[in-house]
Order: sequence, then structure tokens, then C-alpha cells
Amino acid sequence: MAYVLQRGRNLIKRVAGSFIRSALIVTVLATARVSMAAEASNPPLVIGPGTEALLEYTLVDDKGVEIETNKGKSPLTYLPGSNEVPPGLEKALVGLRAGQEKVVKLSPEEGYGTVRKDALQEVPKDAIPAESRMVGAILRAQSGSQTKTVRISEIRNKTIIVDFNHPYAGKTLVYHVKVLDVRTAMEKPPISSAGSDGSGSAVDNADPAKKSFK
Repeated sequence: MAYVLQRGRNLIKRVAGSFIRSALIVTVLATARVSMAAEASNPPLVIGPGTEALLEYTLVDDKGVEIETNKGKSPLTYLPGSNEVPPGLEKALVGLRAGQEKVVKLSPEEGYGTVRKDALQEVPKDAIPAESRMVGAILRAQSGSQTKTVRISEIRNKTIIVDFNHPYAGKTLVYHVKVLDVRTAMEKPPISSAGSDGSGSAVDNADPAKKSFK
């Protein structure tokens, strides 16, 4: 009699265990369906018009030498369509969502443009601060409301040749980008001061004598 009772108890335990496992499976499947339905009705934001993205990036040249990075620093807040990044990189970022990574190789034409001879301008020597009169010096050129970064490329007797090409002009660049977050943009993209080609190396046609350098 005791044996029969024990067999009965074991059978009840097995049935109960099987029922609990089945219930758990049903619960998991139901939760998955709810999650999939929620994701389908509210898909994750991807980089595109009306969004802003937080980016982590490392920029290297075509030989793999690091040029700059923001790893360990504040992320770059990127607004699509604002010309804040090179045209080729902007195109490559479209459609990426938070957590995705991408390696983007840009030719000079896709990046900051080719080196342009007409971006070399001659200015009076006294327009450049004496302590900055050296080849390779980086200066800020103020012309009206615009500020551009320029480099001294040559020093002559009474004049100095300044280079308005972007420092990365003519270079093949490789961006290693990780998207940290994508969200709805809270403000309109700022108006870019880059040239019409998006390279940031447009020629400044203002009178060189009216520019100020520092």
C-alpha cells in the first residue's frame, strides 16, 4: 500500500513539473511575441533626417596611423545634414542604429577635398603676429563673421603665403565609428560654414588686407 502511495506521489510530482515547465514556455513565448510586437510598432531610431546621434570615432590615415579620436572623451553629437562631417562619412552613417559599428574609408574627394592651389593666398607679413611667422604654424583667420583655420606654407620678404586648404585635404582617411545613441533631434541643424563642396576648404575671396589672423 505504501509503495502504491509513493508511486502516486511521484506521478503527481512529474505531472506538476511538466505543467510548470509548459507554463513557463508559454510565458516566455508570449513575452517574446509582445516584445517583437512592440519593436515592430516602435522600431529603433536610425540615423537620418530629424535625428541626432552620439558617435565615438577614431580617425586614421591610409597607413593606419591615428590622427584623432574621441574615445574616453565626450561623444560627438552629430546632426545629419549639418555638414559637420565629410560628405562620404555622412552618407555611410545613414541607417545605422545605436550599438552598430562601421569602418568607412574615404578618398580625398569623399573627405575634405583635394589640395587646391587657389586656396593659397598671399597676405602682408605684418598681418601675421610676429610670434606666429613660421612655416607650418596654424592660425585662425577672421574675415567678417567667418573664422577659418589656416596654415603658413611659405614666408617671403614682405609677404606670407597662407594655406586655406583643410589640414586633411588630399588625404585618404579611415573612420572607425561606433553609434552610441540615436534620438529625435531637439533642434534644427546649424548652418555650416564649410564650402559648397562640403570640404571646408573653400577659398576666401575677401581682401587679404582686411583679414585678421591670430
